[in-house]
Amino acid sequence: MAAPPRECRAIVAETRTLTPEILEVDLRMEDPPALTFTAGQWISVPFGPKIVRAYSIASTPATPSTITLSADVAPGGVGSTWFRRLAPGADVVFKGPLGGFIFDRADPRRPLFVAEEIGIVPIRSILLDFDHTGFERPATLVYWARDPSWLVYDADFTSLARRVCDFSYRPIIGTPLADAVAAATPSVEGLVTYVAGGARTIYATREVLMARGLERKSVKWEKFYD
Repeated sequence: MAAPPRECRAIVAETRTLTPEILEVDLRMEDPPALTFTAGQWISVPFGPKIVRAYSIASTPATPSTITLSADVAPGGVGSTWFRRLAPGADVVFKGPLGGFIFDRADPRRPLFVAEEIGIVPIRSILLDFDHTGFERPATLVYWARDPSWLVYDADFTSLARRVCDFSYRPIIGTPLADAVAAATPSVEGLVTYVAGGARTIYATREVLMARGLERKSVKWEKFYD
């Protein structure tokens, strides 16, 4: 059961530039001293009346005293500007954990994860949590990007696929995502799908799988942009 959201305060412990447009930040929890969350959830940062931005947690529940956020700062809006300016020692106030894009451990179906670029963040948390707690069934990741620089966590999944026989990793560059999803799913029997990315990616993935017989409710999604 997911923990209820609450107001939180943390301090920036470290920042990293993954690419010129994708940044990572480690937040050391202060109040509470540890954030109880479920892999796949996010936090909400306020920027004024009715202005908030959501950031998925890239780290796993195994390290609740420090959480990692990863963001695409290319849009250049209020959230991007704030994220770029974060520096060690800065205070961060947020609400969390939030969101229902989480894997149901009681679900016996094999999961297919589909991520578009920065949409990989919550899926990274889920898969690294699998690695920590154990893969209970075969899982596949289709990770799409416009070019290799946007596959920011490629090394994590390449390593995971080498170590875990029940995990299949399919990085896709440029090729239509729908084609890659179709190739990864010769059968939808016993399948549940988790999709994170833009609205078009979610729609295209759902349509491909439903055309093969998957029920609409068997496609879970997290939309990052329209």
